[in-house]
Amino acid sequence: MSAIAQSQKNSRPVARAKPWFAWGKWGLRVVAVSYLFLMIVLPLSAIFQNGFSQGLAAFYQELIAPIAFDALKLTLMVALIVTVINAVMGTLTAYALVRYDFPGKSLFNAMIDMPFAIPTLVTGVMLVALYGQQRTLGAWLGAQDIQVIFATPGIVLALLVITYPFVIRAVQPLLMETDIGQEEAAYTMGASKWTTFRKILLPTIFPAIVTGALLSFGRALGEFGSIVVVAGNIPGRTLTAPVHIYGQIESQNQHGASAVSILLLSISFLLILTVDWLQSRKRSTYVAN
Repeated sequence: MSAIAQSQKNSRPVARAKPWFAWGKWGLRVVAVSYLFLMIVLPLSAIFQNGFSQGLAAFYQELIAPIAFDALKLTLMVALIVTVINAVMGTLTAYALVRYDFPGKSLFNAMIDMPFAIPTLVTGVMLVALYGQQRTLGAWLGAQDIQVIFATPGIVLALLVITYPFVIRAVQPLLMETDIGQEEAAYTMGASKWTTFRKILLPTIFPAIVTGALLSFGRALGEFGSIVVVAGNIPGRTLTAPVHIYGQIESQNQHGASAVSILLLSISFLLILTVDWLQSRKRSTYVAN
C-alpha cells in the first residue's frame, strides 16, 4: 500500500459508537415533567385531597352554604356580563386598530397590554381614585343615585379592565391575515359595512372571538386583587368567590376554601380544554385551506 493510501485511511473519521442511552434527551424530559409535577399536579392533588377529605356530601354542603352559594352566583354573573361586553367591544376595538389609521394608534395599541403588566391591586386603587365618593366623578354619580365603588358596577368595571386585552389580542392577528379584497368586492356589489362584516368577516374571526371571550371568562372567575379593593366584600351582596375563599382561609376553614376552589378550578380547566379544541380546529382549517 502506498504512503498516500495509508495516509487517507488513517485520516478517515472514526465512527463513534452510539450511546446505549440518550442521557441528554431523557434528562431534559425528566426535568420538564418533574417541574410540571411540582408546579401543577402536586398543588392540584393537595387541594382535591383537602376538598374531598370529609366526603362528597360535606363537599356539596360547603358549596350550597348561603354565603358560598351567593358568592359563586355573583362571580358567575359578573364574569358572564364582562365576557359579553368584552366580546363586542374587543372585536370592535380590534377592527378599528387593524382597518383604520388615527393619531396615537401605536401608543393606544401598546396600552392595551397594560392590564397584563400592572398589579391587579393597583387597578382597584385606580378605580377607587376615579369613582370614589370623594372624587368629582364619583360624587356626581352618587348624586344621580349610582353607586360604583363597593357595589356590583365596581366589580364589573374592575373585571373589564383586567380582561380588556383578551378578545382584542385573539381577534387582531386573524383580522390582519384576512384578505381585504373580499370586503372591497362586497362594497363594490353594493353591500353595506354591516352586511360585509356579518357575512364575510364574522364567520372567519368567530372562533377567535369565542377563544378570547372564554379566556376573559376564566380570568374573571379567579380575579382577587382588584375586587378586594372595590367590592366592599359584603356577604350576599358584593362578596365574590375568590374573596370568599380568602375569608375561609382566614377563618381556618380550609375544607370550605378547597371546595369552592375546586369548583372554580374545574370550570377554568373546562374552559382551557375548550380553547385548546377551538385552536386545534382553527389550525386544521388553516392547513386544509
